[in-house]
Amino acid sequence: MKYMFIMRATDEAIEASKQVPFEEILNQMGAYNEQLIKAGVMLAGEGLTDLSEGSAFVVDFSEEPPVVTDGPYGETHELFNGFWIVQVASKEEAKEWASRCPLGPGSKLEVRRIAEADDFADFADNEYIKKEAAWRQELNQP
Repeated sequence: MKYMFIMRATDEAIEASKQVPFEEILNQMGAYNEQLIKAGVMLAGEGLTDLSEGSAFVVDFSEEPPVVTDGPYGETHELFNGFWIVQVASKEEAKEWASRCPLGPGSKLEVRRIAEADDFADFADNEYIKKEAAWRQELNQP
């Protein structure tokens, strides 16, 4: 089973993180990533750039053509700062790894199972389900 851990912050978490030297945060996250890698469960993980950089934008599909606006949407707690994708044996194992994440007060980790081919068994004859299986082989992905 694959799960995505989605790192979310609140205003409280952002303020709390300012009290910790950034190198300490890097070391804690690096050690966590190393544990995931050594256990053989980490497939991917990335942090996202700070919103102050100005590289965020939103594509709103409620109109035709879609409207693109600069900046993030919503409030701080609706944004996410990074993610991990892990492959584990069970929901319980995903919970265990998520609970070990070195996030501080006010932070949250949303955990979602990633849909896999078996989830679409009723549509096995669909052209794009078949193509996706071939694309995954091409890209060397499970």
